[in-house]
Parts: sequence; structure tokens; C-alpha cells
Amino acid sequence: MAQPKRRVLVASNRGPVSFRFTSEGTLTAQRGGGGMIAGVMSGLAALGADTGSVWICAALGDADRAAAHRGTRPADAQDVRMLDIPPDVFDAAYNEVANSTLWFVHHMLFGTPTQPRFGAAFDRNWQSYSDYNMAFAAALAEEARRTEGTGTSALIQDYHLALAPRMLRDLAPDVRIAHFSHTPWAPPAYYRMLPDRAARAILEGICGADHAGFLAPAWADAFLGCCAEILGADVTGGPVGTADPAGTVTYRGHVTEVAVHPLGVDAPGLRARAAAADVERHIATLRKATEGRQLIVRVDRTELSKNVLGGLAAYRELLTTHPAWRGRVVHLAFAYPSRSALPEYRAYNEQVQRVAAEINEEFGTAAWAPLILEVKDDYARSLAACRLADVLLINPIRDGMNLVAQEGPVLSDRGCALVLSREAGAAALLGDDALLVNPFDLTQTADALHRALNMAPAERHRRSAAVAAAAADRAPARWLAEQLAALS
Repeated sequence: MAQPKRRVLVASNRGPVSFRFTSEGTLTAQRGGGGMIAGVMSGLAALGADTGSVWICAALGDADRAAAHRGTRPADAQDVRMLDIPPDVFDAAYNEVANSTLWFVHHMLFGTPTQPRFGAAFDRNWQSYSDYNMAFAAALAEEARRTEGTGTSALIQDYHLALAPRMLRDLAPDVRIAHFSHTPWAPPAYYRMLPDRAARAILEGICGADHAGFLAPAWADAFLGCCAEILGADVTGGPVGTADPAGTVTYRGHVTEVAVHPLGVDAPGLRARAAAADVERHIATLRKATEGRQLIVRVDRTELSKNVLGGLAAYRELLTTHPAWRGRVVHLAFAYPSRSALPEYRAYNEQVQRVAAEINEEFGTAAWAPLILEVKDDYARSLAACRLADVLLINPIRDGMNLVAQEGPVLSDRGCALVLSREAGAAALLGDDALLVNPFDLTQTADALHRALNMAPAERHRRSAAVAAAAADRAPARWLAEQLAALS
């Protein structure tokens, strides 16, 4: 008799669906987005419908909470269970710890003369973060008990749930657990900024997993370094300089494998979506607005780590130091608001719009607008911009991977040159065919834009095709299958 497949459980803060109320007061589900969600969904679909997979996520709004209370689940192949975590606990865990502390640490965003400062308020927020993680661990353990004897694999996603692997292991020792970090990981010297109790708890939490995955060798190496220096764990292996490397962390008698799983894109699905009528309409509009000029494109959230301001400053320097490009190039900067609940992000968004206006005022003429900035989320328009791009600018301060760096060349109608920050995880996968830059060096970035705009069509096409091939080779189905294979 064939052995049954292991049951797959996925846990993440945001799930693959969200609910809303219809005009009649009933609940209806709609699909969510995001690189992590798309990657896991594609991977689960490739596994087939007989895995009994369940996705556990947090209820993020009133309709989600109503669905959680009623036990409502989407009427399709993907089973989703939402957790109604008390709003005050969720806010402290998500906004104060995950996004205002852990995100800032791993992306190295703190201005250390004034922040961070950890006191009694952080202790209260940390308790909420622990409670939030325990809610997920308890739900995973409950789902695992429903199929005892079949075998269960739990895939726990990202920095929001760093404590959950250890908690789940204590509740359900037989579950095979993987944790995946979609962000960078801070090197030990920076990671030590966290209070000792929090720094150790996060490492101990992830070391409760059987398998810890990262998007790039540098992030895995930093994690191994933190485990050695802060936990005093026995660390073997070292990912830097090897392909899809693995190391191990042995801590309190448990061995956690550490590996690199770069995440690419579903190239056929992406190209099919980019051929839709709404995208074609945006292409026609953008062509009319830019009048045949070369296009430098960026598609980002107005997220501090994405370095939108740095990109605008580099474009300004390009127009200053290479004035021949005035009137011959347009920068399409398509962004959308991010984390507007945090004051730092609201201020950053305002600054982006102010600098964009200054560039148009300084260089623009009656016949030429050097910069088109749109701060709103329009997926079809973003796909259209990628299809038209001559140059794609991706210059984050730090980034776990960056899927846009891969999507642009996959979609480009005639091949685009990629100017890419060396601090993006994607640089490890695509660096040979991109123009790598230091994201803090505006002159180097401006010079790279100049080189990209001057690049011969044959070289631009060759580089773009190579990036697209590398992105397609690391499709989400492969990314997920590798992690499940590591747990088998």
C-alpha cells in the first residue's frame, strides 16, 4: 500500500485570502497578493490537492474576524484558518515588535544616536509578540493532531513568527518544522542591538525548527554567526561562496539544518497576466505620456529599506552630470504606500513626493517631464511599466530577495538593463548579468544608469534574457519543494 503524503501546514501573518462583507452582510473571500504568498501558493498548487494543506494566518480586519468566529473558510482548494488575535495584542506584536523593531534590525535601518531604546514599553510589547506566536503554535499543533499517524510538515514564514517553531516543537514533537526568513538577517554586531532576552529568544525559536531557510547566502551566514556568538551553539558549515549551501546549528541537543533557497518567479503565469487587456491599455497610455523616450523604471513600496529617495537622488545626479539625457529619458517611479500606521513611513512617503516635485521643477520643460511618480497600488500599470522598461532600477539598502528585479527582465518586451543594489538578495542570483551598485553611492548609481542607457541593444538583450532564465529556474514550485524535501 502506498504511504500517504505528509500533511502540509503553512503559517504566516498575512494569508492568501481576505474577507469582506457584501451589501447583504454575507462574507466573501478574495485572493491576497505579495511575493511570499504567491510563492507558497504556487508551490502548494504544484504539490496537488491531496496534501490536506491548511494555511493559518491572522485575521486582519473586521470581516476576517467575523470569518474566524464563524469558522468560515474559502470555498476552494486552499483551506485557510484565520486566528482572531485580540487587536491590542496584534498591534503590539505586529507594529511595535515585528515591524518597528525586527524589520529595522534585519534591514539595519536604525539611526543609532537616537534609536532604538528598549524599556518597559518594549517588555510589554514583547509579551504580546510571544502571545501572538503562541496562538499560531497552538493552532498548528491542533491541526497536526487531527491527522496523527499521517505525518505533518509545518512551514512557518518570516520574522513575525520567529518564536513559533520552538513553541510548536514543545506542543507537537512529531511535527517536522521548517522556518523561512524572507528578510535579510542582521550580522551579529548589529543583531546585538536587541535586548539580550529577545535576541536569544528569537534564535532559540528558529532553532526549534528542523530546517531554517534563507533567500541568500549572506543572510544564512549571518544567522549562523548569531547562533555561534549569541547562543554559543555548535555551528558547522558556512554558506558564503557556495551554491544552495547548507550548514547546521546544534543547540540543546537539537540539530537545525540551515540552507539557502532563492525565490524566483512563475514566468509563464507572469507573462500571461502581463498580456491581459488592462495591461495593454496601460502600455498605450504610458507610451503616449513618454513619447518614445528611453524609460528608467522602478516598482516599489514606499518602504524605508527600498531606498526610493536614494534612487531619486541618483536620477537627479544623472541629469546633472550627464545633461545630454535631458529630454531623452523619463523615470517612471511607481510606488505604493507601505505601513502607513507608522509615523516614519508617513514622513518618508511625503519626502518622496516632495523630492519628485523638486526634480520636475528643476529639470522639466514644457515639452518634457523628467519624472512620473505614482504613489498608489496598480498592479496592471506596474506590469505595463516592466514591459516597456529600457532600464530597471532596484537599489534597496537591504532586501531579502527582491522579485521585481526578476519580474522586469522576464516581462521586458525588448530586453532591459538591470541596475541592482549589491545589498539585495537577488544580487547573489543575478549579479553576473546586472549592473551592481552600492546603494549609498549616488555617483556610482548615476554612472550605472548612464551605462545602462548607453548599452548596446544586443548586450542589453543578452543580459536581460540571462536574468529572466535565472528567475524562471528558481520558480516558486521548486522553492517550496526543496524545503519540503528537506523535511522528508
